Amino acid sequence: MNLVSSTATPDKRALLLGLSSVAIFLIAGCARKIYRDDPDDLEKKFWTGRISLQIQSDPVQAFFAGFELKGRAERGELSLTSPVGNVLGIMRWSPDEAALESGNGIKRFPSVDALLEQTTGAAIPIAALFDWLKGTNTQLDGWSADLSGLDTGRIVATRIEPAPQTRLRIVLDQ
Repeated sequence: MNLVSSTATPDKRALLLGLSSVAIFLIAGCARKIYRDDPDDLEKKFWTGRISLQIQSDPVQAFFAGFELKGRAERGELSLTSPVGNVLGIMRWSPDEAALESGNGIKRFPSVDALLEQTTGAAIPIAALFDWLKGTNTQLDGWSADLSGLDTGRIVATRIEPAPQTRLRIVLDQ
């Protein structure tokens, strides 16, 4: 639909263009930029990129996806997407519960730890993960994190114990 038709008088075209400009200006004024790291509001923190998880089980399990992680260890959301942009699932958690929303509906879990372990096959340390993303090398029994590539958006964390060995790789969008 063309709002500024060629049959409209010059006055009508000018009015429609003016109103369109005002509408765009007002809409843009309502928009707000979401910052990667807003120290005043932990709920606004978010990271995007690609994630891979390899579990040295029999058979070896591997998972690769795009992600957007919002919030913090206590309350957050992790959206996973396929390489072509399809949403694979959305994980949400709070102190009360955790849930996975996917094409199969919503599945609930007692905690984010249970959610991550049952959906990925590995116990992922969510609190340490948030620390690693912020550049804090939190030590965790059985896990070793390499943050030396964080300035280029790369994190590698390996769980050696308990078996099976698990490797988590994250590449952040810059």
